[in-house]
Amino acid sequence: MFRDAFSPSGRIRRLEYGLSYLAYFFGLLILQLVLGPNDNNNFLVAVFDVVFFSLLTWFLLAQGTKRCHDRGKSGWYQLIPFYVFWMLFADGDAEENAYGPNPKQLLRR
Repeated sequence: MFRDAFSPSGRIRRLEYGLSYLAYFFGLLILQLVLGPNDNNNFLVAVFDVVFFSLLTWFLLAQGTKRCHDRGKSGWYQLIPFYVFWMLFADGDAEENAYGPNPKQLLRR
């Protein structure tokens, strides 16, 4: 689980995708708790904020792309409004598709 978390290639199951969302929101929570409101206009804090937020966003987009691949779709499908719910609750392709083998079958080996 979470192998190559920042890479958009491959396929992941619903569980890993759901945990990715939880990790994303937990990271945002930590970011807000640690940095708090940026009232003092500190440049280093702002740079850290942008870098950390960018990493979190890239992580979530990469995981979303892999979940789209599990459904046999392009990663661009995750930009469709409310498609995230379809990715959370719909089952992936049972067999190998153009994006790789079924992640459930990889666990059974």
